Amino acid sequence: MWFMAKYMPRHKIDLEVHHRGLLREGVYGWCSVRDNDYRPRCFLIEIHNRLDIEQYLRVLFHELVHVHQHVKGDLRDKGSLRLWKGVDYTESDYQDQPWEIEAHRTEKVLYEHYSRSKL
Repeated sequence: MWFMAKYMPRHKIDLEVHHRGLLREGVYGWCSVRDNDYRPRCFLIEIHNRLDIEQYLRVLFHELVHVHQHVKGDLRDKGSLRLWKGVDYTESDYQDQPWEIEAHRTEKVLYEHYSRSKL
């Protein structure tokens, strides 16, 4: 709620967060669009169910950055293509994907802002 109120106050977003074991998939979290690729507003975030509170919040903020990227239209799925600001990055390695670079950088900032706001 903190993130949505601060970063997307005018958008009506349907967001579900599920907690489950994700180690088999080799990740701590996923973000999926649940409605459509054009103006998505329904999302599912899955988070690994065995994280400490700091890890959990950082993963949650990372995935919320992806929600924000989709809502802004920067990150789009068009069929089997993955587009960032209109450029196809479907074949890019994870560490080279611009949406992941932004999410990794921003999760740290969000975690600090959130932590300070809860003091």
